[in-house]
Amino acid sequence: MGFNPLDHSGIPLDRQLRNWRELNVAPIDPDHCDPYTRCRIITMNGIEVEAILFSHQLARHCPDMDVKRRLASTRYIEAQQQKVVNWLLPGTSSVLETTIAYEQVAVDLTAWVARMEPDPYLKQAYQFGVLEDFDHLYRYANLYEIIEHRKAESIVDQLTEVMPGRPTRMHHRDPVDNVREPYDRSSANPLSKLHALTVMSAEQQTMNFYMNTGPTYIEPIARQLYQEIGLIEEEHVTHYESLVDPGETWWEQLVNHEYNECYLYHSFMETESDPKVKAIWELHLNMELAHLQEACDLMRRHDGREPREVLAPELPNVLTFEPNKGYLRGLIADQLDLTTLGAGYVREAHERFEAMQEALMGGEAAPSDRVMERQREEAGREYRLETEGEHPVAALRERG
Repeated sequence: MGFNPLDHSGIPLDRQLRNWRELNVAPIDPDHCDPYTRCRIITMNGIEVEAILFSHQLARHCPDMDVKRRLASTRYIEAQQQKVVNWLLPGTSSVLETTIAYEQVAVDLTAWVARMEPDPYLKQAYQFGVLEDFDHLYRYANLYEIIEHRKAESIVDQLTEVMPGRPTRMHHRDPVDNVREPYDRSSANPLSKLHALTVMSAEQQTMNFYMNTGPTYIEPIARQLYQEIGLIEEEHVTHYESLVDPGETWWEQLVNHEYNECYLYHSFMETESDPKVKAIWELHLNMELAHLQEACDLMRRHDGREPREVLAPELPNVLTFEPNKGYLRGLIADQLDLTTLGAGYVREAHERFEAMQEALMGGEAAPSDRVMERQREEAGREYRLETEGEHPVAALRERG
């Protein structure tokens, strides 16, 4: 029997407020935690941030004072949840270590979504994007060795390979070519809606993280790489947010957000290996069940529709963080040379793509390439973690 969040009331909203002692959770131990526990934390932080930002946007467009007050009440609890989740990350980890974990999230979350996505067009969007995140992980891992003289396997723990994907310098496209066609809200599989919202939220949080932490570095090479990849994350947010049907009403979007939070907290509660963190996922799930009921009531009142008309009748199979090495190697071998043109994909560079490359590069190497040049100069080799054999593309195999 599946789990349908609509059939559960959760913890009443007036009993969800937590005090400072309850909010001040102990962080995970970065040296002994399951890397996928850290990935789940980073993912849920992005999901909570998106829920808060969406609620603020809805409130700014809503003249009804009662609705604004109801949104404010739920949003404050969401903000407490976000603080608890994000504060699980340890202060002993450097920004660059957290960055590598962010990219591990982007790789294995997006790869899993691509594997499970039922719509071919949406699947292609995730397959395209994940090859760029894969290359970002490789660039940051080499920067990590340059600056901190440590290796990324201490973070990704053999679960995710570190090697070239689609070269980062090739990710810079004309903005109009980052806009994809949206799914049709009236016919889309409910799982497709959850996927789009999840990946969009995760990429948005990555974009925000890089734009805020990049300038905290002293080293010019680090500042430059964060600036380059931060701009690509802007492209990715545009890429993924455009998949969501803009015809969804505010109220439909609200219930989709709350339902997705239930889905993810339930998924992570079912798969979490750390008992302390698992208890937080369970508590937050029971809070979100009440938030979903509140959103459903607002939809009935202001949209005149029953939420069951637009939501899945039960949660799909749990979203799982797991290695995707073989799947990613297959994509690298088959799709590395793709770029976008309009809302589609092509294998040849075109006028807009080449103009964007020329405008940004100006005949100079991109920061992502300069990182690799410096790593080879200082260490005599690149940093890679190729656990499944040599790179599937001969041209990208490490130089002897």
